[in-house]
Amino acid sequence: MIQIGDALPSSTLMEYIDTPSEGCSIGPQAVEVAQAAAGKTIALFALPGAYTPTCSAKHVPGYIEHFDALRAAGVDEIWCVSVNDAFVMGAWGRELGAAGKVRMLGDGSADFAKATGLTLDLTTRGMGLRSNRYSMLVKNGKVVTLNIEGPGKFEVSDAETMLAQVKG
Repeated sequence: MIQIGDALPSSTLMEYIDTPSEGCSIGPQAVEVAQAAAGKTIALFALPGAYTPTCSAKHVPGYIEHFDALRAAGVDEIWCVSVNDAFVMGAWGRELGAAGKVRMLGDGSADFAKATGLTLDLTTRGMGLRSNRYSMLVKNGKVVTLNIEGPGKFEVSDAETMLAQVKG
């Protein structure tokens, strides 16, 4: 499992960029994790799935709400990672008003979740292999803080905890 001090795993996430225009949207773009994190401070949080109750009602909205405070405290980008495809992540982000605040990154095959060792097997619930709920502060591609939730919990990966850690 990934630990404080480790580099983010070499992996590719997918992002659906939806820009209003008369033409087509700019659809799924590969995001090379190491390259995208280089030289930046990132508040990264992961969750079991798009449109799930806690994720939709609390987790993502908290980071959207605290966007300005996180930026003021030195965070360059906020990433939301979930084992969903880029189209689902894009639609979910659009519905929640995440554009320009939280990058909604799809880990469709759970490669990033597997590489971090932070998977959650929800096969018995019909959801397959997912990401555990967690947050991490990443500086220049290295993990500075890591907050892993217990099963069914939402206590340490929230935006308020991340903000306190960034300021600390």
